[in-house]
Amino acid sequence: MNARSLFGQEVARIHCVGVGGMGLAPLAIYLARSGWNVTGEDDAPTPEVAALLNDHGVTLSDLPADCDLLVISSAIAPRHTTVQAAAKRGLPVVRRGEMLAEVVKGKKLVAVCGSHGKTTTSTMLAAALHAAGFGAGYVLGGLPARGGFPPASVGANDWVVAEIDESDGTIAHFSPELTLTVNLDWDHVDHYRRAEDLGAAFGGLFARTQGAVLVNQGCELSRGIAAAAVPGRVHTFGPGGDFASEVSADDAAGMTLQLGGKFQIATAQVRAHGRFNALNATAALAAVQLMGASLQSDLLATFPGVRRRQTVLSTLGDVRVIEDYAHHPSEIRALLAELRRERGGTGRLVTIFQPHRFSRTAQFKIGFAEALQAADDIMLLEVYGAGEAPVAGGSTADLLKEFSAGRARHFAADADLFASLDAAIRPGDCVAFVGAGSIDRKARAWLAQRHRNFWDRFADNARLRISAASKLTREEPLANKTTMRVGGAARVYAEPVDIADLQGLLRMAREQGVPVLPLGRGSNLIIADEGVDALVISLGHARWATFEPRGADRVWVGAGLRLKNLCGLAAKAGLTGFEFLEGIPGNVGGALRMNAGAMGGWMFDVVEEVQFVTLQGEVVTRRKEDMQVTYRHCADLDHAIALGALLRPAAASDADSVNRQIDVYRRKRQESQPREPSAGCIFKNPEGNSAGRLIDQTGLKGLRVGDAEVSPVHANFIVNRGGASGADVLGLVRAVRNRVQAAHGVLLEPEAQLFGKTWEEVL
Repeated sequence: MNARSLFGQEVARIHCVGVGGMGLAPLAIYLARSGWNVTGEDDAPTPEVAALLNDHGVTLSDLPADCDLLVISSAIAPRHTTVQAAAKRGLPVVRRGEMLAEVVKGKKLVAVCGSHGKTTTSTMLAAALHAAGFGAGYVLGGLPARGGFPPASVGANDWVVAEIDESDGTIAHFSPELTLTVNLDWDHVDHYRRAEDLGAAFGGLFARTQGAVLVNQGCELSRGIAAAAVPGRVHTFGPGGDFASEVSADDAAGMTLQLGGKFQIATAQVRAHGRFNALNATAALAAVQLMGASLQSDLLATFPGVRRRQTVLSTLGDVRVIEDYAHHPSEIRALLAELRRERGGTGRLVTIFQPHRFSRTAQFKIGFAEALQAADDIMLLEVYGAGEAPVAGGSTADLLKEFSAGRARHFAADADLFASLDAAIRPGDCVAFVGAGSIDRKARAWLAQRHRNFWDRFADNARLRISAASKLTREEPLANKTTMRVGGAARVYAEPVDIADLQGLLRMAREQGVPVLPLGRGSNLIIADEGVDALVISLGHARWATFEPRGADRVWVGAGLRLKNLCGLAAKAGLTGFEFLEGIPGNVGGALRMNAGAMGGWMFDVVEEVQFVTLQGEVVTRRKEDMQVTYRHCADLDHAIALGALLRPAAASDADSVNRQIDVYRRKRQESQPREPSAGCIFKNPEGNSAGRLIDQTGLKGLRVGDAEVSPVHANFIVNRGGASGADVLGLVRAVRNRVQAAHGVLLEPEAQLFGKTWEEVL
């Protein structure tokens, strides 16, 4: 790579220390995407972040011999061995904020700053600009909650959105085009000894801003500082502000905001909840308009969310477990109030809090204690120092003294915390892991342990509910039960032998708050490598594979009957009309659920009635005309398991004629579709177009991620060349989707099912 000027010298290779953190990881990705050779190191990067860095061109390694510049996060102390090694070589060492300020010089910077909510707001702004087709770059301070939306992008114009951190004083290096301040609290007392120092830092930032300054109408401090620094260039957002908003509706899909004041649109849809997120969304949409992008009501309708911001980690067993980055009393107070509102008075709120920095704990321990009073059960962890030395009055023991006796508990060891959590929680509770340090890892470690124990108990109890003839296993591998041959295991897998055992399993799952997923032949399924956190039920026993003629022109077929066998049995019986199903590698139950089709025919073309069992265990029989059947979908089976169907053949015919038609369809499929393992067509055909044609026209046949490949035979098939993983397949789905959208402006929607997850989580 060619060297480029940074800090007055030519730089080709940059090494980042602390690259696993959310301050530096997105910046490292931005630098790599900008053309520098970027490496990095971290004491404990999560596997997810390590994979993300690698995917975006950042290699984890020790300090390279040919490094030109060292970038460190604010948590890295001068005594760090790599910093010391760089000093011996005479390498320049800069902090994250200094590097960011340098690399965005000459850009139209939108600086998103403030005390609470800047990561969510900057992510909302980046997502909204992307949805508007406005090619701004961005550098976030966290990971979007759903895959496919990276934390940094170089962009296609002069604008760049970046989260600016005031905690270490590097805010002084920025001269934005537009500054968006979410709110201000006297925080980071290790750096700003007086509230006036914080005001001076932001006053200077506002004064250096070339264009508008956007501040929260409800934050008197930021309004006052901005008005004094740049009178006449201040815009406010939120209720009563220049860019006004209020929540007019809030449901499972998100919020509807009623907009007023200077907004050019009247409403906006936001996939998020809560008063703070309404403010964040209002700020982001106001910035979109001030930047000159096209403001539309749906720019945040598919907002991916931000990890560690009210991220739901689990709902297993009717216990909702969330994590949140709140580390200031104001944030904690708002979070717990929102969780209380969501619970609607049901269940208890159990809060595990990890204080962040000794200086902050010493300064705000009274505020922390007051904010945490909203929880029913309070568990305190050791302070996460973030590289800071302990200070007097700043320990967790000091914080505990601010609570009345018995109101909170202090846990120094994870084992003690986990045991107390296991003993404390019960169905209906909400467990909140709160803090900005390593508490997210503790949450996942506890959940892994809890889930193992939960599934062991569930499997043991389920075995008592069913007959010995039914199969029930823990951690059953699923890859070989699908045609794609990828993915992990089912936490619990069952093959009930009859309806009584099936009903027993379904009723127990409902009692225990366990999700249920039916598995047919797996012909249009993709399973993630981590497997499926559910009870997976397969009607794989021979008793479910029935074929019973009913008079001269009807046949009853069980849900477990393979479509290939259905066609063969129908041919022997001289019945025609099913031949189009011969090449679909599934069974009747899956074909009903998906309204499977091929060769111009659809499953429900030959259906007269369907029998199914609801997830509550009720057996229902429904005629086709009373069912909700559309393209590739039967809504009646979304929360049910098909047991069988009464089919009406098109006509009677001799077996030879039927077999000849089957042979015609077989040859046509063999000529037009790949023979390697696949999940069938990956994408739905857009209206008036063909997904395969769009992929082919984009030149993607043969594109590979690992051992997953876009088929050279049919571009709408992804095939497994032998050793593909679930991650390979999902990565290739994302790559194809993004490239087709970039080339043709068409966003392809998946047709294959993602088993145990939603596509929104990974795209």
